[in-house]
Amino acid sequence: MSPIRLAIAGFGKIARDQHLPAIAATDSIELVAVASRNAAPDGMPRFETLAELLAHGPQIDAVALCTPPQVRREQAATALAAGKHVLLEKPPGATVSEIAPLAAAAQRNGKTLFAAWHSRFAPAVEPARELLSGREIRSVRVEWKEDVRVWHPGQDWIFEPGGLGVFDPGINALSILTHILPRPFFLREATLAFPANRGTPVAASLAFSDAGGSPILADFDFLQAGPQTWDIAVETDIGPLTLSAGGARLAQDGRLLATEGKREYDGIYARFADLIARGVSDVDVAPLAHVADAFMLGRRTVAAPFDW
Repeated sequence: MSPIRLAIAGFGKIARDQHLPAIAATDSIELVAVASRNAAPDGMPRFETLAELLAHGPQIDAVALCTPPQVRREQAATALAAGKHVLLEKPPGATVSEIAPLAAAAQRNGKTLFAAWHSRFAPAVEPARELLSGREIRSVRVEWKEDVRVWHPGQDWIFEPGGLGVFDPGINALSILTHILPRPFFLREATLAFPANRGTPVAASLAFSDAGGSPILADFDFLQAGPQTWDIAVETDIGPLTLSAGGARLAQDGRLLATEGKREYDGIYARFADLIARGVSDVDVAPLAHVADAFMLGRRTVAAPFDW
C-alpha cells in the first residue's frame, strides 16, 4: 500500500523536534510538503500558506496542523473541504465550540479528523489507566511546572488570547487525567495568575472533584527554572501511584512498574495512520473543556509583567 502523503502546516520547534522524527519512523506516512512562512526541511517544497500548498503543491492525502491554535479552525476547515485528512496538534483549537463543526465536516467528507493529545501516548500512561480501572480513587495531586523560555522561546502567541498561557503545558496533564481516571471530574474553583502585560495566565491552581467526591488538585507554573516537573500522584485503595516525567514513568508504592519507551509522537502518527485506514475520527475535547471551565470559573490575579 502506498504511504499517506502528508503536509505539515507550521514548521516551528514542535514540528522540527517532534513531528519530523516521528513521521520518519512511520512507514505508512511520507512527508511531501510544508506550509510555513520561514522554514522547511532541506529539499522539501515550501509554501507560504496552506491554501497555496493545496492549490499549487504536490498531491497530498493529509495535513498535520502545527500552527498556533488561534488559526487552526480555518486551516482545518480548508483542508477538510479539499478532501484531506487532518491531524490537530494540541490543543485542537482556540475554543471548544469550533471543534464539533470540524468533526461534522470530516464525517460529511469521509475524512479523518484526529485531535492528537500527545501526552496520552507517553509509555506509562496506558499502564496507569489499566491499573486504575475499577480502583477507588481517594485523591489526586498534579504538579506540572516548566519554563516557557525553554519550550516556547520568544513565542508571543502563547500569551495572546487563545494561546492558553500556562494551560499550553497544563492541558497535557489534563489530557492524561481524562484518560486514566475511572470517573469524570469537575472543576470547583481555580486561581489564574495573569502577568500585568499579557493576555493569558502564567500560573494556575485548580481544585476539582470527581463524580465520587474525591479531590483532585493541580498546580501549573510556566516559570519554573532548573529541573522541570510533570508529575501526577494518585492515592488509591491499593496504595499510592505516581506517574512522573510527563507520563514516562509509573511507580506503585515506590516500585517502578513502567518506564521510558516509545516516543509519544511515534504513537500519534501510528494512531493517525490507523484512523485513516479504518475511516474514522478521534476528536476528544474533554481536556480543552476543562481549560475553558478554568477560564470561566477562575479567580484572576495580577502577576509581575513577563518579558523574554
